[in-house]
Amino acid sequence: MQIRLLGADEKTKTRALYETVFDEDSKGFVDYYYTEKTKDNQIYVIEEDGGIRAMLHLNPYRVSVNGSARAVNYIVAVATQSEYRSRGYMADLLRRALTDMKRAGQSFTFLMPAAEAIYTPHDFRTVYEYEREYCKEEELTSAEVEPVTDEMCKELAGAANEFLSSKYQIYAVRDEMYYQRLKKELESDHAKLMVYRKEGCIADCRPWVPGELSEKHKIMIRIVDVKRMLMAVQLKSLTAVCFTVTDPIIEENNCCVVLTGTEFSGLMLMDSRPENSEGTITIRALASFLFGAKTVDEICEEEGVKMTDRMKGELKKMIPMDRIYLQEIV
Repeated sequence: MQIRLLGADEKTKTRALYETVFDEDSKGFVDYYYTEKTKDNQIYVIEEDGGIRAMLHLNPYRVSVNGSARAVNYIVAVATQSEYRSRGYMADLLRRALTDMKRAGQSFTFLMPAAEAIYTPHDFRTVYEYEREYCKEEELTSAEVEPVTDEMCKELAGAANEFLSSKYQIYAVRDEMYYQRLKKELESDHAKLMVYRKEGCIADCRPWVPGELSEKHKIMIRIVDVKRMLMAVQLKSLTAVCFTVTDPIIEENNCCVVLTGTEFSGLMLMDSRPENSEGTITIRALASFLFGAKTVDEICEEEGVKMTDRMKGELKKMIPMDRIYLQEIV
């Protein structure tokens, strides 16, 4: 058994596994994916008995986190050939990908799970749920609704970033290529990207998909670099606290840190000694707290979490990043 990262000219070797496991995807969509998305993504595979038996794809996005754009990977197409399941291949792939993302300087990663129970053992936590809004059939005849063209994509990206930055702490940054790709993605399944205008200005953008759709989705996040993630946090007031973080997968995240700062200065982080620690937080509990899924009091009920009362009070001065907009398809 061998785990490796495929070269650019090898990525199509995973298509047969993709089509077998994700047989609900149309040929048009799979053609799009292996033509467009594999241009800049990473594909990890496990090879055994002379073939690819499992895979994991990392699709790159620029994500704004409290106003700072950073590289973040969206984990997709995690699959194992049926005859090779129950061998821990997915865990092996996740461990390798998470470690490589940490070394590359990324702070977190996200995915849309087929089932939450698959990823919770690997310290992913659900932090965001949404129902996608679609263009309705009757709106197609409106004078203020029209299909997006390639020429509109730059204007659309500007309008979207302006709106998203005013409302959300975490969102995928748009550019001209982002919408050109999304347009191709929808067209691969006979759908369209529609733009809404009000008094000539872009007011919204939604996909039109044949048939009635009502889908609810969950997004799970996993912290990759605890120190980089903490440095993205904003504070309500003067804060000073020392605590220990534990991570069973990424060894470098096991650390004791001192966190200080104010709402004006921002957050400062330093290494400290374990004997100075006021408590312990698991990497999964920290994700639930930082992304607003749980309060300080709620994470204190989790296994592996211990805090002094003073530490609880100091952590409550941190502003959770709970205004999230991550609705990527692939």
